[in-house]
Amino acid sequence: MNPVGAAVLALLAERGPAATVCPSEVARRLSAADWRRHRQGCGGRAVPDRPPGMSRAIVRWALAALYLVAAYFHLATPAPFVAITPGFVPYPEQVVFWTGMAEAAGAFALVQPYGHRLRQAGAIGLALYALCVWPANFNHALIDLAGSGSEGGGGSGGGLGPAYHLPRLAFQPVLIWAPLWAADLVRWPFRRV
Repeated sequence: MNPVGAAVLALLAERGPAATVCPSEVARRLSAADWRRHRQGCGGRAVPDRPPGMSRAIVRWALAALYLVAAYFHLATPAPFVAITPGFVPYPEQVVFWTGMAEAAGAFALVQPYGHRLRQAGAIGLALYALCVWPANFNHALIDLAGSGSEGGGGSGGGLGPAYHLPRLAFQPVLIWAPLWAADLVRWPFRRV
């Protein structure tokens, strides 16, 4: 057996039947001093190392900041959000309050250091939240594009206009996907190395 295969089998034997092995670990097992040279032969890419999950951590913290800012505005100034709440939503003032609380709870869950499952629960909550508020975003766009000033549309000028609303509506699927990816619940479209 070649040395790479032997190193993989040795690492798997140490870890148990459901274990996985990173190419960098195999390369380190082959040669601790110059393991980077062995990395390509083990299936790894010759790229600069970064801490594991750094991209996910950056996205988690960015989402937490975004959702904390949104929570602040939902709680401190609810009137604009109540104005864009679709008519079929009962008790819009209370819904806006609880959406602010949900944003804050999800943001804290994403970045808390205590448990991976809590982080994943927060991510699922934020993804579902982003899905559920999408109708309000459509409603906001319709109000603004109709130019209805009495419903929060910004007056006769048509509100914020399509240059704001179309990218916002198109970006909503990213806000649904991003917390799931950042909490390691989905890997699409990136493969894990």
